[in-house]
Amino acid sequence: MLNLVLFGPPGAGKGTQAEYLIESFGLIHLSTGDLLRSEIAAQTELGNEAKRLMDKGELVPDEMVIGMIKGKLDANKDAKGFIFDGFPRTVDQAKALDALLNENGTPVSGMLCLQVEKQELINRLLSRGKISGRSDDQNQSIIENRIAVYSEKTLPLINYYEPQGKHFDVDGMGTIEDIAGRLKKVVEKL
Repeated sequence: MLNLVLFGPPGAGKGTQAEYLIESFGLIHLSTGDLLRSEIAAQTELGNEAKRLMDKGELVPDEMVIGMIKGKLDANKDAKGFIFDGFPRTVDQAKALDALLNENGTPVSGMLCLQVEKQELINRLLSRGKISGRSDDQNQSIIENRIAVYSEKTLPLINYYEPQGKHFDVDGMGTIEDIAGRLKKVVEKL
């Protein structure tokens, strides 16, 4: 089973690139953002609490996210593998993901880390906000806070995966197709 962690700051293009990897390798896209947004749209208790946190640019608590991930894994036991997009975001989440995957003998194969310049991230998110209507993509100070939270809380994941030989930097600048090609080359080596 091929289990990929697609990693990078907000606006790096994880969702877009996940679609290319899904097509190429027959994987299931597991986006915590999509899972959370569906809870928000359904106005569940979890969704309402998640929206309150996301509107401030803060992270949703681990136990909320891990429960959603476990449900998705359990519902797709025959999958060729998963692309984890937006998860894990902390070392504790990475350890929890390892525990979940190791229960089935299917560890993380690799962490693909999209590298994108900060101003490009801001431009991409503001542009996406105009199209998507997402409130967290329409305010530059919220975007900058999300990037700062990523740098402080999520970037240390590199130090978790690197000693395991599972961390791979990928240039996230350029056209969607160029980035997809770079990602595919890395995945084919796994």
